[in-house]
Amino acid sequence: MTTDPTTNTTPTTPATPPATAPRATFRPHERIKDPSVFRRAFERRRWESDATLTIYGVENDLNHARLGLSVSKKKIKTAAGRNRIKRLIREAFRLSKAELPIGLDLIVVPKNPSAGFAAIHRSLPSLARALERRMRGRRPPRNP
Repeated sequence: MTTDPTTNTTPTTPATPPATAPRATFRPHERIKDPSVFRRAFERRRWESDATLTIYGVENDLNHARLGLSVSKKKIKTAAGRNRIKRLIREAFRLSKAELPIGLDLIVVPKNPSAGFAAIHRSLPSLARALERRMRGRRPPRNP
């Protein structure tokens, strides 16, 4: 290795991320494709909602959360619009995996077709945590 004459130091290789850091990828096992899981989540009627998203949930007995998307033509008319909102929701899920409760299947239904990434990224983890509290039988404290 050669030294840099201006700083008199040797170049270093970039640091590798710690082994305990969660991977920020959207893996195939984190995706829900089975129609029976969607049906079960909708039939159980456990959901949380805000102006951006509605999230239905069901326990999955796994050590990670899974994501399912339900985007209807009735809400979002164009295929490009449906694909855009699905892409934004998947990215929000990928980036907030560490904040999501484990052991839940989350079925996400967008309410606002013009929602931006920031709104979705803010909404998804907070709704998932509220849904987990509801499913586990804990109510959040009321603000006076």
